[in-house]
Amino acid sequence: MDELTDVAAAVADPVRREILVMLRHAPLTAGEIAARFSISRPAVSRHLRVLRESGLVRDEQRGRHRRYTLVHVPLARLSEWLVQFEGRRAPDWSRQLAALDTEVHRARRERGRSEPAGTPSTAQQKDTA
Repeated sequence: MDELTDVAAAVADPVRREILVMLRHAPLTAGEIAARFSISRPAVSRHLRVLRESGLVRDEQRGRHRRYTLVHVPLARLSEWLVQFEGRRAPDWSRQLAALDTEVHRARRERGRSEPAGTPSTAQQKDTA
């Protein structure tokens, strides 16, 4: 199987998704993870093995404990692939911000034209206050 298939299969299980959510905040030992579930420790260990083999978590042996850490890259790749199925594309913020900047300048220019001669503009009123 390819990496994307492995990641999709791993996140298909609700227990494994919950483990990923738990690891989002901080690394945890296998015992800390298992303590949060009503299933057996061997069952949690099997879920952790699937997550490790799919590349979604990394484990590190520290003394008698194995500490698990979330690996973000495979989830990002899955997310990038899934975005093609959204009804809309992600916004192009640079273009939207440039359009907003243009509108702000246009509004300021029009406001300056609509004020009678000799009347201080709003900006000038703020400066004198």
